[in-house]
Amino acid sequence: MRSLLSVLPARRMHCSPGNRATQGGFTLVELAVVLAVIGLIIGAVAIGKDVQRNAEYTKIKNKFIDQWEQAYNQYYQRTGVVVGDSQTAPRIMVNGTAYVAAAGSPTSGGDMAALVAAGSEPVPVCSRNPEAGTMRSDSPFTANANDLRAYMTRAGIRMPPGRAEGQEDLYVYTDTNGSPQEIQVCFQWNRPSTPEGSGNVMVISGLTPDLARMLDQMVDGKPDAQEGRFRLRNIPNGTPNGPGVEWSANNSFGRGAGAPTATGAGTTRDEEQVITLTAIYKMNQ
Repeated sequence: MRSLLSVLPARRMHCSPGNRATQGGFTLVELAVVLAVIGLIIGAVAIGKDVQRNAEYTKIKNKFIDQWEQAYNQYYQRTGVVVGDSQTAPRIMVNGTAYVAAAGSPTSGGDMAALVAAGSEPVPVCSRNPEAGTMRSDSPFTANANDLRAYMTRAGIRMPPGRAEGQEDLYVYTDTNGSPQEIQVCFQWNRPSTPEGSGNVMVISGLTPDLARMLDQMVDGKPDAQEGRFRLRNIPNGTPNGPGVEWSANNSFGRGAGAPTATGAGTTRDEEQVITLTAIYKMNQ
């Protein structure tokens, strides 16, 4: 009897700490570890989104913009003229067949700034009517002028896949708000004294500010809106060795925002489309 009583307290003391252990919560160290793991997961997701977006922008450059530049150059190599120019009387202009020189004036060369008045340039070559405000305001579009795809097909040029069959000039992506955006490419000839530079250019519309800056960085080595082959539409050339110009607007501005600036603070909501810009990409031919 005495031996049984002497054993019971020992068992009671042994069980009591065990019960407290099973009923207790997490220690501060365990909570700190859990919170640290959650923070790492959230950070990895955020970084992953940025990496995915950068990869998408690089794909736009490599698989769409570069491929259209190559298609343009292949057209020149196969036909001897730029897109839409006349093979019998070349004018060295995109859609040069639509340019009618004045009597006694050369069809190309000389002072083209004086020979080709503003508003009389050849109509740009597109596959469809561009969005309002993305092209020269003095360039009307007619059904027979929108034949970029027809030119490429006749010359046997393989175009980028783009959005779909018959929509090779378009590319769809999502902006930083997750809203859909659409890029469109056209080609046109800019007369001398055109703000963004003269010559044959690719017009790329539908670029969000961050995409435009990244493309400029990849093409010219720095995001400057007024210098290099890749620049913002309607931005005049700068002075030699002078400071550059930032790309207007930023991703805090939404579509239709008035007077956006590169360093301003827009009021766009998360569900709105980010404002888009139009870039000019100067061709080598």
